[in-house]
Amino acid sequence: MENIKLSVEQRQERGKGEMGRLRRGGRVPGIFYGPGRDTVSVCVNTREFQYKVESLEGSHLIEFLSQTTDLNGKIALLKDVQHHPVTAEPLHIDFYEIDVNIPIQVGVPVHLVGKAEGVTAGGVLHYFRREIMVECLPLDIPESIEVDVTPLEINDVIRVEDLTLASGVSALEDAQLVLASVAAPSAEAESEEEGADEAPAEDGDASTAGEAPSGETPSE
Repeated sequence: MENIKLSVEQRQERGKGEMGRLRRGGRVPGIFYGPGRDTVSVCVNTREFQYKVESLEGSHLIEFLSQTTDLNGKIALLKDVQHHPVTAEPLHIDFYEIDVNIPIQVGVPVHLVGKAEGVTAGGVLHYFRREIMVECLPLDIPESIEVDVTPLEINDVIRVEDLTLASGVSALEDAQLVLASVAAPSAEAESEEEGADEAPAEDGDASTAGEAPSGETPSE
């Protein structure tokens, strides 16, 4: 996975006044922390962050580009983002420094591809988990895990143990955890379909008998 390069500035001042000034100027305040280092106050361009980082799904390595020597070239993961409750604009960001030589635990999206045979036969595909936790070296983080559901028949399921993971990547979820399944049409849906099939026959019987419901005149 290619690193996302993000411009990061160190900020000296703290407090609500400073954070408000940064936000009005199109920047988001945040912190950068990790094992063996002091927490550093930082800020990033709001639009650049939204375009390069927040628009992506899954976990991605972020490489800092900075004029501050202690920040430039550092590798981080996005740990948390606080958003405005109305505008959804990012208000504060937490970056966590990582060592590319030490395994980490991250969430990876699960993508279902293809059309299940059971769906073609009238079944319904249910998607229970769109992300699973895995452990691997930072440089081995998969962008996503694809699952071909084409062979699935009605009542078939996809479990964590059925996933094909790259070498060095291990799932942290229960092997029996169901990610997706193809269910038979619901009893209610079947009942509605049967009722629709029977309706014309009932009309035909009434017509044949030459009777109409009480209060109505038989159509000619």
